[in-house]
Amino acid sequence: MAKGDLEGVTVLTLEQALTLPYATYKLMLDGATVIRLENPLSPDPNRFVGRNVLGEEGMNTYFLPYNVGKKSITLNLATEEGRELLKELIVKLNVDVFATNQLPHRYKKLGIDYETLREVKRDIIWVGVTGFGPDVVETAYDPILQARAGLMDLTGDPDGPPMIPGVPIADLLAAEHTYSEIVKALYRRARTGEGCRIDVSMFHSTVTWLITKLPHYKSFGQRLTRTGNRHPFFTPVDVFPTKDGYVYIAIGNDRQWEDFTKLPPFKELAEDRYATNEGRRADADNLIRRIAQITVNYTSQELLDMLRKANIPSTKINTLEDVCNDPLIADRLLMSKDPKTGVEIYLPPPHRPTPYLEEIGKKLPFPPRLGEHNEEIYCGVLGLSKEKLEELKQRKII
Repeated sequence: MAKGDLEGVTVLTLEQALTLPYATYKLMLDGATVIRLENPLSPDPNRFVGRNVLGEEGMNTYFLPYNVGKKSITLNLATEEGRELLKELIVKLNVDVFATNQLPHRYKKLGIDYETLREVKRDIIWVGVTGFGPDVVETAYDPILQARAGLMDLTGDPDGPPMIPGVPIADLLAAEHTYSEIVKALYRRARTGEGCRIDVSMFHSTVTWLITKLPHYKSFGQRLTRTGNRHPFFTPVDVFPTKDGYVYIAIGNDRQWEDFTKLPPFKELAEDRYATNEGRRADADNLIRRIAQITVNYTSQELLDMLRKANIPSTKINTLEDVCNDPLIADRLLMSKDPKTGVEIYLPPPHRPTPYLEEIGKKLPFPPRLGEHNEEIYCGVLGLSKEKLEELKQRKII
């Protein structure tokens, strides 16, 4: 059995959408056992989003990537019998973490509120992920959060409309915070023996990323708006055209600028007014235009070779294909293969290799079909007979 930093930790999660599934995916990457709890009558809607590459319902492409390595059981918590089975699961699975991103007003109705589950297992770590906190009932999709948190107003061209970045930053950032809060809670419980309740607000998580913007406005009255591909404090930082594409150049200090202007094509820019960053910022539009008139005479590779020899921060604008083939990434990609259909899923590597991933050779179990592990857990752990399991299934409790 593969081991990891979170070996022995069991997570029971009533999850859907992206934020909580991504947080528990990260726990799985560290070796935790993650068991998805889904309503048999109304499973995670994301199961039905994206392409149906397996030729079966409920295993569409949008659902697959961040549910690899997990198990799935079904349970109808709208029934009293279902809620009693949940309590039995908490005890017999020795659940360490119960997590949910259900709407808060449904906690008690479903029997998943912290107070109820704490009575079942005193040291349980309970996690609730909400859009704006447990006391606010408001729709919280990623673009809504990015708009309200000010990220969209800071993204895009200066004269263009606010823009959404290419990845769901609010969802993923809240997931990272959820992951870190759970790890802290596990450490705290190891020291004190006490469980706890954790509430994660996706909105408040998103606002934390304003650390490079909000202080300058609130403290110093500096109005920061969209800067396109430029940097609000350093110049020249931008995308520059080449004969066959684009490169990104980011000069972050005066020494780098001096080295840049020693390169033969850029010597004409070695003017006293550009010697300091503030001088370059004062004439940014003209300076960037002049640089672009030079870079367009070279291929991307010619330009990058030249810049890198002078240690000028620069890079090609990579496509997803380029990223997958990057020598620093290609052999670190994670993979999951469906034993039933042979379909393979490739996943981005974590920021560092984990002992668990190294032991399993970066090959993760395929995402679970709905209720795939019902017999394993209800019969193998709770001790129900197969006949009882089938009866519960017919009565739509499981």
